Amino acid sequence: MAEDVFKALADSTRRRILDELVERDGQTLFEICTRLVTKHGLGLSRQAISQHLAVLESAGLVRSRRQGRYKFHDLNTKPLERIITRWLKPDTTEEPHEDPPHQRLRR
Repeated sequence: MAEDVFKALADSTRRRILDELVERDGQTLFEICTRLVTKHGLGLSRQAISQHLAVLESAGLVRSRRQGRYKFHDLNTKPLERIITRWLKPDTTEEPHEDPPHQRLRR
């Protein structure tokens, strides 16, 4: 699963899609395409953006939901949180200091 996330994040267009979803979650394909053109100058087809969204969905970074005839795309940060916590563990090996904290800064 982590490999899919890294693959999805490797592409700058997909990162821009995620940036747009961070800024405004729950967008349709049309809204995402419009924002990519106006804010980033990306003139990709709707089909190309749809394929990028499919990669993001398969990595778990985007969730889609249908509401009537519209399909909305929402950011899902859980896969990123799993990757981050995989390597960030509390540091319990720190040596205790002999000096009190207020005296450590004076050296």
